[in-house]
Amino acid sequence: MTVDAVSNRGATRFSDIIYEKIVGMIADGTFPINERLPSETKLAGDFGASRPVVREALERLRTDGLVVSRKGSGSYVRQRPDSSMLTMVPVGSLADVQRFFEFRAGLEAEAAELAARNWQPADKERITAALLSLEQCLRNGELGAEEDQALHDAIAAATGNQFHINVREWFKPHFAIGHSVTRSLSLKRTPEQIRSVQDEHAVIVEAIFARREAEAHDAMKKHILNARARMFQGV
Repeated sequence: MTVDAVSNRGATRFSDIIYEKIVGMIADGTFPINERLPSETKLAGDFGASRPVVREALERLRTDGLVVSRKGSGSYVRQRPDSSMLTMVPVGSLADVQRFFEFRAGLEAEAAELAARNWQPADKERITAALLSLEQCLRNGELGAEEDQALHDAIAAATGNQFHINVREWFKPHFAIGHSVTRSLSLKRTPEQIRSVQDEHAVIVEAIFARREAEAHDAMKKHILNARARMFQGV
């Protein structure tokens, strides 16, 4: 059976595999920064795939900011991620991790907006305690993945909507991977970059406590999308 004959779901899955392979080749320097990637035809031949499948993988790479298209010239490597990122993500799941960030951007932005509208004194105490715990991790040079997740959990609880609470439990392993990867990579950044992540948290919390719903929504969405982008910031 040819690649073109498989179902759309199968084709998408194959494009995820090719996407991850190309990410790895960019990370290990096989495809250097500012260099042009092989043509779609060449990549299709190398990976044993159809051009539409390769094209789908390249589109995701462009969305993630790893490659950029130049009209009439092809696709060029824009940035090289830290190769250690690939060891933190289960093999074959990198595209799904990125898609989960996309899901989180909408979900958690709405949660922050609802939290700003509905928080009660007990919620304020939990959110404040979680933020302070995360700040202490930052000062100690600790990972803080669990503390990061606890802050987001506290914000979800402050919505007063059990579905926001439940969805974090249902997808707990997915949330945990995202928090762990981004926190692990952040330890390799400059102090200024590390501080900027915590500043994003502070902006979200300030907007929630001030009951500025739209501001809380936008700050959380920006934070999640920034976290997604930070996965691919490297050398």
